[in-house]
Amino acid sequence: MKGRFITFEGCEGSGKSTQIRLLSERLKKEGISHIVTREPGGSDIAEQIRAIILNGKNTAMCDECEALLYAAARAQHLREKVQPELEGGKLVLCDRFVDSSLAYQGYARGLGMEFINNINSFALRDFRPDITLFLNISPKAAFERKHGADRGDRIEQLGLGFHQKVYEGYLKLAERYPERIVKVECGGSKWDTAENIYKILKNKKLI
Repeated sequence: MKGRFITFEGCEGSGKSTQIRLLSERLKKEGISHIVTREPGGSDIAEQIRAIILNGKNTAMCDECEALLYAAARAQHLREKVQPELEGGKLVLCDRFVDSSLAYQGYARGLGMEFINNINSFALRDFRPDITLFLNISPKAAFERKHGADRGDRIEQLGLGFHQKVYEGYLKLAERYPERIVKVECGGSKWDTAENIYKILKNKKLI
């Protein structure tokens, strides 16, 4: 693949969407060709799957179903959107990727990393991020910053205990894949975080 694949990870309210937007705005000013996408979603079919996953009414969804739906959305998103853009030499900025499944379903749900890796193996193939930026902020601080969980989001409504497990899962992933996952501290302003992200990508020659 000719392009570069940059993924953003973090707990709910960590500021991923904001940081991707700020980075995209800066890249546009510098004339760097790129696209912004997200998971679950990013393409029409994957967005429909996203709506099912996050629907607050779907409380009966079992953990295995949830994990498989994420994997299905990922397969569609990669084939329909990410693969063509990377093959065309584009820089792809993605809000969440397989690390989310590992942290949320593999660790916090207790399904195990092996199960998540197995069900995503067909979708992933060679689609590995060049770098994953983990926005390091605790769930408690993140939810306080966003003034609580979204009532319409089934995942956000799972409670602080669940999201603390997600956070622990991310920290374990960062320890396991230090060559790929870079922790970005989010203690300052959004502008401080944005500048830090830009410097990290510049130093690694990804932008």
